[in-house]
Formats: sequence, C-alpha cells, structure tokens
Amino acid sequence: MKIYAADKSELMQVTKVERQGDNLVLKGKVFGTMPMAATLTPEEARAFRKLLTPKLLWFILTLPFRKGAKT
Repeated sequence: MKIYAADKSELMQVTKVERQGDNLVLKGKVFGTMPMAATLTPEEARAFRKLLTPKLLWFILTLPFRKGAKT
C-alpha cells in the first residue's frame, strides 16, 4: 500500500501492518528509502473516530471498491 502527498509524490510505502499489544503498527519505507514504523495508539484511534462523519465513514468503507483515478 502506498500513501501519497497532495502533489502525488509517494510519501510512504507500507509493507506490513501488525499488532503490538494494544497498538497498531504500520511498517514500511518513507520516500522509498528510509525504514519507518508508525504506531497508532487506542487514544489516537479514538481521536480519529471523532473526526468521522457518517458520509466520510461510508466513503472509507466503499473506497476499496472504487475505480482509481486515470493517470
């Protein structure tokens, strides 16, 4: 999975998602070279949940089934 910046440059390539205790850890490379592990804690997951609206939640649930933008 790749995460892109607004200018469509690659920010991070996620190669592994795993659980460490109560945290979710995303492992990969930033800018294609620098190894990184990003941690999502339960507190931050709750903070993210507060940002969700029903419309945005529906979009996230249907995102894997949508066509990608043509390049």
